[in-house]
Amino acid sequence: MSALFSEGRLGDLTLDNRIVVSPMCQYSAIDGVAQTWHLVHLGSMMMSGAGLVIAEATAVEATGRGSLGDLGLWNDGQENALTRLVGELRRLSSARIGIQLTHCGRKAATRTIPDRWRGEPLPLEEGAWTPVAPSALAYDEGWQTPEPLSEEDIARIISAFAQSAARAVRAGFDLVEIHGAHGYLMHSFLSPITNLRSDCWGGSLENRNRFAVEVVEAVRKVVPTDRALGFRFNSTDWTAEGSSLEDALALARALEDEGLDYAVMSSGNIRPGIAIPPATPGHQVPFATAIREHTGLAAMAVGMIIDPHRAEEIIASEAADFVALARPMLDNPRWGLHAAAMLGQDIGYPPQYLRARPNNWLGFSHAHPDARPPATALQLDRPRSVAAWDRPDAPVRTGS
Repeated sequence: MSALFSEGRLGDLTLDNRIVVSPMCQYSAIDGVAQTWHLVHLGSMMMSGAGLVIAEATAVEATGRGSLGDLGLWNDGQENALTRLVGELRRLSSARIGIQLTHCGRKAATRTIPDRWRGEPLPLEEGAWTPVAPSALAYDEGWQTPEPLSEEDIARIISAFAQSAARAVRAGFDLVEIHGAHGYLMHSFLSPITNLRSDCWGGSLENRNRFAVEVVEAVRKVVPTDRALGFRFNSTDWTAEGSSLEDALALARALEDEGLDYAVMSSGNIRPGIAIPPATPGHQVPFATAIREHTGLAAMAVGMIIDPHRAEEIIASEAADFVALARPMLDNPRWGLHAAAMLGQDIGYPPQYLRARPNNWLGFSHAHPDARPPATALQLDRPRSVAAWDRPDAPVRTGS
């Protein structure tokens, strides 16, 4: 039995396997509302063979969006759209569905499609707004200086996270993940590079962690225990003046006390110009291993996990409990299904696609000569019926 395709648990939530589709912003929302693109994109990910698909970073208030094209979850229209989306996604597979909540802080109000990849802030005359942060430090040259948050602002944003989480539960998501990395608002509170406050929200490690702790505490109150709660951690700022792995572990233990179920271990992006080691396959796995060794949280490894055999090794060696993939899934939306074939596992396959199932057609076998056909693989031209795949109340197939 493949370790990668064994069942996994996030708190009380059971997943079919250890493969997770990471949140990936699509910059295609209108006024924060999910569109047809989100259904097509996430629907494709639901049929990837992953056990969990997490929807993109979703803002808890309008000024927390990274761009005008970001998803939001602060009003009824956005909640209704996501409720419909989740309902449609559940018709496609047994994969669990999560959502990541965020506030982009000083990195808010950047360009969206088609100019997203220029990596520039959006000018005020084109619809930008004044960002907020713990301290008045711009992200980079040419970026707006953020407005420092007042006590009232902080209380409002903590409440906004809880309100968005409650909406996510009503919309039908299986889990909520809070983004605490990549230089966004939560990370800006955690790092001494960006948090220069002298009140109870800054200074000591305990004070810098306070915002994250209070957000998780508030969110856990509205997310029942049958839904998982996760946090994307910054494992290190990659500079001695910033946050360290030891800081991340201290935060993880504090959040575990508040009911957190799992940790996604990422790193970097607190500010430009910091020399980060080149990304290599699995370069952040040791951070996930540290979480497993020092806390009771389930640990997700993320970053350049591309090869199914490497993913299998990560899980089998207990270096991490789950592997989370982003760009590999964009590149190959059937990554999980192909991984199963490479590892000799027989998992459910969309009947509509059976004729192209790995090992059921010569093209895949020629491209992957080391693939091992599952013992129960069937050679079918076309499915006799798609009813069991289409009906939301039908049992989900576990094989072909």
